[in-house]
This record gives sequence, structure tokens and C-alpha cells, in this order.
Amino acid sequence: MRDHAAEPITLADIARHAGVSVRTLSRRFREQTGTTPLAWLARQRLMLARELLETTDLPIPTVAHRSGHGSATALRAHFDRELRTSPHRYRQTFRPPPERD
Repeated sequence: MRDHAAEPITLADIARHAGVSVRTLSRRFREQTGTTPLAWLARQRLMLARELLETTDLPIPTVAHRSGHGSATALRAHFDRELRTSPHRYRQTFRPPPERD
């Protein structure tokens, strides 16, 4: 799931790939990780967006698309809910300043 975090993924897709029912996947995943598959995926997408903001100059809509959020609006909402900041402010805070000659 981590390698495909930027792609649209459903619980049924994950279960089908694992060769189990959605119910079995959900139960086993929670037993192993303490969370649901989709909550775990949401965290992976947030981590990917954070990495892109810290290491690239990509525009926010592109970061949103590449991290699986679909839109800049969805990315902003996720950042606000989880990090209490905006993607722009996150980038300003955590992006290293450019090196000087």
C-alpha cells in the first residue's frame, strides 16, 4: 500500500490483493497495526505529502495529486485536521533554506 499511496485504493482493493475478505482484512490489520487499513493509508499519504513539501518545489496541487489526496483542498483539510497547519506554512517551516555560495 505504501508504494501505491498516491493511487486511488479502496478497502476492497486491498482485501482482493491480500486474498481475503474485507472483514478478515480489517480484523487482521487492526490486530497487527492497531488501526484500520484506510487510516493507515491516510497517514502514509500525509507522510508522503510532508516529504514532498520538505524536499521539492512542487506546487501544492501537484503535491496533493502525487500524495494521493486528489486535490489541494483535500490536502489542506488533511493538514489542518492532523497537523493544525497548512501545506504552505508546513513547507515554510520545515524546508531547509537554500544553500548560499
